[in-house]
Amino acid sequence: MKTLNKTLVITQKKDQAILMAILDGTKAVELRLSPPEEKERSLVGNIYIGKVRRVQKNIDSAFVEIANHTQCYYSIPANPNPFYTTKGNSSRIIEGDELLVQVKRDGLKTKLPAVSGNIELAGQYLILVGNDTQIGISGKLSAESRKQLRGWMEPFVTERYGFIVRTNAGTASREEIEKEAHSLAEQYENLLRHAPYRTCFSLLKGPDPAWIEMMRDTYLADLEKIVTDVPLIYDSLHGYLQQNQPQLTEHLQLYQDDLLPLIKLYRLEHAIEEALKEQVWLKSGGYLVIQPTEALTVIDVNTGKYSEKKVRRETLRKINLEAAAESARQIRLRNLSGIILIDFINMEQEEDKKELMEYLSQLLLRDPVKTRLIDMTKLELVEITRKKVRKTLREQVASLKVSNNTTHT
Repeated sequence: MKTLNKTLVITQKKDQAILMAILDGTKAVELRLSPPEEKERSLVGNIYIGKVRRVQKNIDSAFVEIANHTQCYYSIPANPNPFYTTKGNSSRIIEGDELLVQVKRDGLKTKLPAVSGNIELAGQYLILVGNDTQIGISGKLSAESRKQLRGWMEPFVTERYGFIVRTNAGTASREEIEKEAHSLAEQYENLLRHAPYRTCFSLLKGPDPAWIEMMRDTYLADLEKIVTDVPLIYDSLHGYLQQNQPQLTEHLQLYQDDLLPLIKLYRLEHAIEEALKEQVWLKSGGYLVIQPTEALTVIDVNTGKYSEKKVRRETLRKINLEAAAESARQIRLRNLSGIILIDFINMEQEEDKKELMEYLSQLLLRDPVKTRLIDMTKLELVEITRKKVRKTLREQVASLKVSNNTTHT
């Protein structure tokens, strides 16, 4: 399947929130909102000195406090080698211990934020993973590229850390890869060297600007254009690209038109409104109904204007294939995660079901967030899992509304 060239748009709404979008042609495939105040932003990736407030032996976990009295969940089995900055009189983790932790997941509804002692430092091509000696390589790269990249990275792995090689590395030179590996390793060693001298609850590494995070998370080889109408953001992006991907600076544009701002030019507010609706129409006349629940998200595919008498095998096939493409887009657009069930229209022919599953599998590979197509159940429900990284688009919009209401109170 051909991958269309994409546009990364970064602008600012009237409420000062940063709005970032990736467009595939004229369609948004990813939307991200970041509040204007740093304190309102996601904590994911932040590194702190945390204090153990309670150890819960029955669930093999601890509750660790970080800055601003934030309580976080910490899995003991998932962190066999904690980095203590202050340690009590026990070989095990106990109340009062102070340790280096990184936020891996924001607080979600009734769930606390989750922290880990396995520190990760992300670059454009690589992610350094503390307490790991493996080399993980993006499955989206060819077997030949994976073999070559593994050979390049093996000399950099130590007993203290390993690396994940990102999809962007497939278009990078060995020199660029090695330069970033050295940089991430230096950052990691400096972090461990200075941590014991920092006070409890200190923030050792905060977030990069939202637009830099978006840039780093994007597969840059697909980008035809990076455009913003905010001079400060343009300067920041230009500096980042010059340092990390100088060949892409020519793709960066500062858009200036007071009569038609970027948010209007690309109809981004309309895209957000559409992405919050429960019903999504398909060109075929069918439609999706997307219903998130506490435990999972269900996507129901309907024939719409087609009656049963009119529906034939080829029509069902076309509707399901179109629904697969739109479901993959909506999952990424809305940043859905966890368990996702798609109830496609039942098809009698096994070859049609096989074609649908293969097509959907290829579509999900385009998602930068780890997404797995599990199987089709006996009830012909398609199971998908997607890693939770940030809040859903709906939660991002809701958070901004709460923030704005608080500001204006």
